[in-house]
Amino acid sequence: MEQQHVDVLVIGAGISGISAARHVLRDNPRASLVVLERRARVGGTWDLFRYPGIRSDSDMPTFGFGFRPWTDARILAGGAQIRQYVEDAAADGGILDRVRFGRRALSADFSHDTGRWTVEVEDESTGERETYSAGYLVGATGYYDYDKPYRPEFPGESDFRGTMVHPQHWPEDLDHSGKRVVVIGSGATAITLLPAMAGEAEHVTMLQRSPTYILALPEVDPLTSVLKKLRAPARLIHKIVRARNVALQRGSYAFCRKYPRLARKVLLGLVRAQAGKGVDMKHFSPRYKPWDQRLCVVPGGDLFKVLKSGKASVATDHIDTFTPDGIRLKSGEELKADIVVTATGLSVRLMGGMELTVDGRPVDVTNRVLYKAVLLEGVPNMSLVIGYTNASWTLKADLAADYTARLLAHMRRHGHDIATPVASDGDRSDFSVMGEALTSGYIARADQVMPRQGTRDPWRLWNNYYRDRAMLRDAPIDDSPLRFDKAGSTAADDKVADDKAATAEASGAVQEPTRAA
Repeated sequence: MEQQHVDVLVIGAGISGISAARHVLRDNPRASLVVLERRARVGGTWDLFRYPGIRSDSDMPTFGFGFRPWTDARILAGGAQIRQYVEDAAADGGILDRVRFGRRALSADFSHDTGRWTVEVEDESTGERETYSAGYLVGATGYYDYDKPYRPEFPGESDFRGTMVHPQHWPEDLDHSGKRVVVIGSGATAITLLPAMAGEAEHVTMLQRSPTYILALPEVDPLTSVLKKLRAPARLIHKIVRARNVALQRGSYAFCRKYPRLARKVLLGLVRAQAGKGVDMKHFSPRYKPWDQRLCVVPGGDLFKVLKSGKASVATDHIDTFTPDGIRLKSGEELKADIVVTATGLSVRLMGGMELTVDGRPVDVTNRVLYKAVLLEGVPNMSLVIGYTNASWTLKADLAADYTARLLAHMRRHGHDIATPVASDGDRSDFSVMGEALTSGYIARADQVMPRQGTRDPWRLWNNYYRDRAMLRDAPIDDSPLRFDKAGSTAADDKVADDKAATAEASGAVQEPTRAA
């Protein structure tokens, strides 16, 4: 089997992967780079999900790339529009020609002797195996399991005579015209599906166990519209609106966390104003504090408009059992349904399920911490891109990509082959990097998959754009926890192994050293 070597290998051609490739080539224009993408097109999540009405749940000036202006005045954008935007960014940057589609990365092993990764890949169209070697690896697959969504089993569901679908695997031929639809869930997907399906369906009901906080945003950003009328350059508009939105995101999050009772009062007051006097606020009054779970946004108040029209409704209750004709609730009420959409969430899987080893020894990601929220402790020459949970994903993806590009340029200038972050005693906490930020279902499930949260800088993940920008974009690359070595340097390898063994012993974790003594 012929081995193909590149300087940088990026896994994933979604938002994170395209951003990483663009930034790396900006600072390292002579580097050879390949992107491996399992799907047939770029876009990642925005190529996978195709349910009715799919759209961003973050404003596009911050959800778009920092290096490519989002010129549309609409605050939120549809899935197809976002996917095309990602593809255009890849094409303009010369990245599209570097993408190898239909490739699933199966395993990756780093060798200290060669200072290279060896990545085993399957061409899913033929079943043939390929091997790539790379000096540096970028994991840009996000943290969703693209194969299996989260789908609990419901009592009596086998008795249901209608159609059941999950938004992650939406059938292209599903016709909901004139049908009674029940959407199980209360997150961003359910809140998007309700107005999107209500226009053609006989009736759509959103069935939720508990409500979520909802914020209505204008469909069109007034500031963007004004600046466009003044004929301001697109890049200037992008810079101004993006900076304002970052400040608003960060400020509103901080306000909600510091003053939860006041924030709750404000948010529920805005819902009452949008939904009208006849609304039963039990459907919109969560039991948790604002931003304990992600805030859901609706453009132009579309959710409230269809509720007031009578074409849609909300039921807040627990499922007793499915019946042949629908769902019976614990209250005794039965919701008639021809179609049931299980918008019950996503499963979490890091690196697309790829097996990760160093010198042949398995890496247990769940016992590692992240250096500056990008590099995995004890794992050389690899960046792991994890976006924000309390702001736009791309803000963090761009910062991680920028740091990776700077790190590679630094290694090239100074003749380093290997860069490895090494943690010290007490740097690891008991919960994951997502465990204390939010309490959403998929966040809780991620605790068994994701790296641990650090106890102090530079190992602690803050989910704070301003703090991360100073750390990733402005701070020097040279830093004491980051070791630089030459390939084949046994002494350096043993030092890393000793540091990791001490850290594992202090934390009580069972870990193998990165290299046998």
